[in-house]
Amino acid sequence: MESHKTDIVICLGSSCFARGNRKLVQVIRKFLEENQLEDRVFFHGAHCFGECMMGPHMKIGDTLYQGIDEDKVQVILKDYFGL
Repeated sequence: MESHKTDIVICLGSSCFARGNRKLVQVIRKFLEENQLEDRVFFHGAHCFGECMMGPHMKIGDTLYQGIDEDKVQVILKDYFGL
């Protein structure tokens, strides 16, 4: 049985990076580690998703989350993984 990893992508374009995604990379990594989710997730960065004024951005699968911050990221991840 093949296991499917959840794709989590964070925008590392200059606008999102300046708006907080630099810190959010660490927040997401810590969340995944603390909840033993590293083996279930492919977490990586990407360049601009467009719509820079709505950033910072994060994608889980095909769902785009805009205007995220540390608190929103925690809520989104807890909800997604049922924690």
